[in-house]
Amino acid sequence: ITPWNYPLLMATWKVAPALAAGCAAILKPSELASLTCLELAEICREVGLPQGVLNILTGLGPEAGAPLASHPDVDKIAFTGSSATGTKIMTAAAQLVKPVSLELGGKSPIVVFEDVDLDKAAEWTIFGCFWTNGQICSATSRLIVHESIATEFLNRLVKWIKNIKISDPFEEGCRLGPVVSEGQYEKILKFISNAKSEGATIFTGGSRPEHLKNGFFVEPTIITDVTTSMQIWREEVFGPV
Repeated sequence: ITPWNYPLLMATWKVAPALAAGCAAILKPSELASLTCLELAEICREVGLPQGVLNILTGLGPEAGAPLASHPDVDKIAFTGSSATGTKIMTAAAQLVKPVSLELGGKSPIVVFEDVDLDKAAEWTIFGCFWTNGQICSATSRLIVHESIATEFLNRLVKWIKNIKISDPFEEGCRLGPVVSEGQYEKILKFISNAKSEGATIFTGGSRPEHLKNGFFVEPTIITDVTTSMQIWREEVFGPV
């Protein structure tokens, strides 16, 4: 069961070992990125993979994914996605003592000490947080900076952000496109709004880019004055925050 953010890579990482071990596999892609996996199946058919060895099951999680976790003829589940869905899959599989492999959400920190090369550290911080729009479980979405360099480091991050071209991904030079869906867009803005209401400061970004009136675009956002009790510190955003 694979997510939408890396639809081909995630599918091949899970399917290839199963096929190499001589197993048949059912691949249930995210409903937001099913076409990639259907194309993968077509390629497998063209190269001679026997019918029934790789099967693509499309649909919503409760209708297509949940039955896989609870079905007695499915011997193992490998899932990449949210912690909430992973909990449901593990619960269902446990009823049959079914093996489960879970790769779930993250809230990875990047720690910056006072003796760093500030420009290099700023570059890698921007890359770690905003690459793929932050829609990756290993995004470095928590920044911990030594207080002696915090102000200067934040200013350098803002300079980097101002040079990021936010546009239609088909435009030349685009470095940040829209997030995957309206639901994800609203979820990200809700995280930002909650952070502000809990007392954090929106240091830069925090809304839709002014030049983009349509599409699910979110500005690269830095939030400061965050405490460890706040939602924005504890929970995965899966966006450019």
